[in-house]
Amino acid sequence: MFTISLYGNQGKAETLNLDVEMDKKEQSPVTFARAIRALFQNWRQGTVACKTRGQLAFSNKKPWRQKGTGRARVSSIRSPIWRKGGVTFGPQPRVRELGINARQRKLVFNNLFFNAVDKNVLNCLDFSAINKPSTKTALQALKNMGAESKKVVLFLPFHDDMAYASFRNLPNVSIMLFDEPNAYHLSNSDCWIFLKKDIESLKQMVAQWN
Repeated sequence: MFTISLYGNQGKAETLNLDVEMDKKEQSPVTFARAIRALFQNWRQGTVACKTRGQLAFSNKKPWRQKGTGRARVSSIRSPIWRKGGVTFGPQPRVRELGINARQRKLVFNNLFFNAVDKNVLNCLDFSAINKPSTKTALQALKNMGAESKKVVLFLPFHDDMAYASFRNLPNVSIMLFDEPNAYHLSNSDCWIFLKKDIESLKQMVAQWN
C-alpha cells in the first residue's frame, strides 16, 4: 500500500492510500537507457531520401561528343559531379526498429513508479465537479496543486472526452492513456496526475509493472 496526495477543487491536500501490491525491483540504469533508445529509434519516421542519378527527370542525352572537343568526357547531366545531378550515396527510406523484452519493460516502469512515489511525484486529483469542458477550471486545478509551471503527465482513459478537452490546451500537460505509457514522458515529467474516478484504471496499469 502506498500513500499519495489527493487534491480537491479547493486545492486542499488529503491523504489517499493506494492499495497496489508491488515489489520494488533493483534499479537498472542500463535497462532504462535501452528503453529510451528503443523509443527514440522507433519514433523516427525514416522517410528522408535523396534522388539518385536514375531517379532524376533530366534528359539522359550526352551533352557533347566523347572526343575532339577538348573538354572532359561526360555521359549525362544526371552525373553526381554536375550541379543538380543525382546523389551517389544519399539517404533512402528505411525502417529500423529496436525493442526490449517484457521483463525489461516491467523493470523500467517499476523503477519509474517507485521513484515517483518516493519523490511524491504521483498525485490524485478530484476533477469530477464539472459538466462541460473547461480549460480555465483545469488550469485552476493545477494552480491549486502548485503544478501550473511543472511538466505534468495526466493519465486518462480513452473515453474521457470531458477531461481530455479540458487539459489538452495546457502547454505543460502531456495526456497519456492508461494503456500506452512510455518511459520517456514518465521520466521527463515533474508530476504524475490521475483523476480520483480513474483510480481502478491506475491500479490495473501499475499492477502490470510488478
